[in-house]
Amino acid sequence: MSETPAVGFNRERYLRRIGAAAPARPDLATLGVLVRAHLAHVPFENLDVQLGRVPPVTVDGIFDKVVDHGRGGWCYELNTLFGVLLADLGYAVTRLSGDVRRGGDVPERRGNHLCLRIDLDRPYLVDVGFGGSLTAPLAIAAGSCIDGPYAISLADVGDDGWTFDEMVGDGAPFGYDFSTGPADEGVLDAMRSALAREDWSPFVQNLVMQVRRGDAHSTLRGRVLTHLTPAGKTKQLLGSADEMAVVGRDIFDIEMPEIDRLWRRVVDRHDQLFGGG
Repeated sequence: MSETPAVGFNRERYLRRIGAAAPARPDLATLGVLVRAHLAHVPFENLDVQLGRVPPVTVDGIFDKVVDHGRGGWCYELNTLFGVLLADLGYAVTRLSGDVRRGGDVPERRGNHLCLRIDLDRPYLVDVGFGGSLTAPLAIAAGSCIDGPYAISLADVGDDGWTFDEMVGDGAPFGYDFSTGPADEGVLDAMRSALAREDWSPFVQNLVMQVRRGDAHSTLRGRVLTHLTPAGKTKQLLGSADEMAVVGRDIFDIEMPEIDRLWRRVVDRHDQLFGGG
């Protein structure tokens, strides 16, 4: 998919959606402002997949969902649209294919994540579709840093291979592998389709919403709402569809669609994982 504006793309409306002013120039400082604004205003969410809908794949369709209807999305939507915005603003954008590692050192499936390379004085990793642990452009060079409650690291594994990891406290690292060359769009398309439909997909199995504002990261995973800051973590078990709707509005700024159906799904999944009662 080319990072060029489509018929339905409008720069000014997109910038209003993320609460950002029109930038004067495509530099590193501006890129950081845009990343943080996007994360604060557009949550990661997989509500379409949970409702059995196929998420939009065209720029027009994603723009309509995220900008015109005030929704969020997953990596294939958010990083696609953000890449189009950056290219429209004059940045050099390359789409990268990431391989997420879940619960182990080996990537689960190729192309299960989309991220971006932005070339300025050097190449930078930019990612507004991984939930919010990375709030600034990250120079693609081996090293580590602190980003709010997260310890972030990037490792060079050779042959243009890189490993991105996020970690909270003494917890296990979580991240993805990637190379800096242009993504194989066929691989991304096939995995995006599978993740939206197949029973093994974590997005089919579990409702997930995430938003990052400053050093605070909020996550709704099923019925469990988690707030993470450098000071620690709090958790809350939601008790009703009404409560989930309020969380959607007050924390994620989303009017959650088909709330009763979503609630039945998350309750059934919670009972499957932890038992009823």
